[in-house]
Amino acid sequence: MKKITLLMLLSLVTTMTQAQDIDGMFAAGVENAERFANDYLRPGTNGLMHSMNANWFNTADAKPLGGFEISIVANASVAKNEHKSFLMDISQYNSPDYDFTVAFKDDESLQTKMVATALGENDSRVELIVRSKAAPGINPETITLPSGIGNATADLLPTAFIQGALGLSKGIELKARFVPKIKTDEVDISMYGAGMQIEFTKWLPADKILPVAVSGLVAYTHLDGSYDMTESSWIDGDNQRIENSTNTWLLQLIASTKLPVINFYGGLGYIKGKSESDVLGTYIVTGGPLISKTYKDPFSVSSEVSSVRGTLGAKLKLGFFRLNAEYHLSEFNAFSVGIHFGFR
Repeated sequence: MKKITLLMLLSLVTTMTQAQDIDGMFAAGVENAERFANDYLRPGTNGLMHSMNANWFNTADAKPLGGFEISIVANASVAKNEHKSFLMDISQYNSPDYDFTVAFKDDESLQTKMVATALGENDSRVELIVRSKAAPGINPETITLPSGIGNATADLLPTAFIQGALGLSKGIELKARFVPKIKTDEVDISMYGAGMQIEFTKWLPADKILPVAVSGLVAYTHLDGSYDMTESSWIDGDNQRIENSTNTWLLQLIASTKLPVINFYGGLGYIKGKSESDVLGTYIVTGGPLISKTYKDPFSVSSEVSSVRGTLGAKLKLGFFRLNAEYHLSEFNAFSVGIHFGFR
């Protein structure tokens, strides 16, 4: 359980604690802080949603009535280069309604620049300068944009679960997965999910002699997480935190062989999900044109995934003990391994 806890915390820290470095953007206005946070955090939360949906199945052959399996599964989605940076258009951060301007400090005439997301890393320091329109030379504020995790986690977003499956009659199998509530000084997290797999080939008269099984799966996964960043924040205030709620659905068509020891499986699926993060607490700007401006529960950011994925996997069965490994091809590729104990 300790190792599962560490995996889950690593993934949550990857996607949420990076947000502690975006609080400096409040010096450029709450609307700009929200705009930057959306672009900066989106790849991390989207990658987490793909990681959450690996290893829901390891065969298309549904368990018979009373058959069960207890599993420990570890997953990881892989960040591609395209997930590590985004094009920051500074014109979007300057509105005629603002009484200040925002520019890249190294070249104030520059309109766009590639900057790091929560999964990337800036090659060199990227700074913005915020100036008052009424008095550009008085009290300007310099904001250093945050880098992300770079290669610190080998480009992986891990998750892990304890999972159970129970066979019912007529090719129906119920599944559930969970991570008990984990609480540290700064991070709280809990996750659970439920699914149902139906084997269509169980309905055929020749089911017993068919060399393959075909089934469908629908599964739901939910994550609650929070990160207390009051102590690590760069900006004055209190009770500063991020609260996240993530919900995903998986629809999957599965086919597998039906051999005694080693089996292969694959499938085509569709992931649909939404992650919402609320930036809560009090934030007080202490420099620049917006000095002494206070924001209370300033904004929420969200991201969504809607992706087709392909799956290939293999399973080794030795009595009550089973091992499986699988790989998924999608917007975020993912891989997973599982240890299973069961009876059918």
